[in-house]
Amino acid sequence: MWWSFFNGAGVGAGLIIAIGAQNAFVLGQGLKREHQWWVAGICALCDWLLIVIGVLGLGTLIQQSPLLMSVARWGGVVFLLWQAGKAIGRMRTGGQLTATSALTASLGKVVAATLAITLLNPQVYLDTLVMLGAIGAQQTSPVGFIIGASLASSGWFFGLVAGAGWLAPRLTSPRAWQCIEAFIAIILLWVAWQLGSGAWL
Repeated sequence: MWWSFFNGAGVGAGLIIAIGAQNAFVLGQGLKREHQWWVAGICALCDWLLIVIGVLGLGTLIQQSPLLMSVARWGGVVFLLWQAGKAIGRMRTGGQLTATSALTASLGKVVAATLAITLLNPQVYLDTLVMLGAIGAQQTSPVGFIIGASLASSGWFFGLVAGAGWLAPRLTSPRAWQCIEAFIAIILLWVAWQLGSGAWL
């Protein structure tokens, strides 16, 4: 259970914590203190639903076929190595997360914008439904994996809005993101090794 939990938290964090439009939007709403908890909650809830569907839906389907399990296993290794390579590349060049212009709008418009920026991004489905689903299905405790990945997502989004004032100037520092990307790369490489070596099978 605990290994699956920490694997879920590690992979979830590695895929969710990255410079992108969604994180910039969440940070911007946190800085403005306008419906920020709704924004964080919607992002976290969407991730949780997609992770559950991926692990218990797609993951269950994959488990029923040895061929699909093998494809998911080695496809997951390749994907994780690719993501780790991208993190290393970003670590070498540096980067920054700058808050986008926060909306001055009603709760309804903010909710609609949050859903759009979350669910209209194809990468979110690849990360949650496909990759987390395939990797979670191979855990000794898929439920533990779901809990770990979901807590990583929730912790990140709620942490962004809670600490927006403190985080904003630090997340614009390339050096800070180099450290974050190094951590992400290490986690993803470790998970790829675990998956490739058959430690979860």
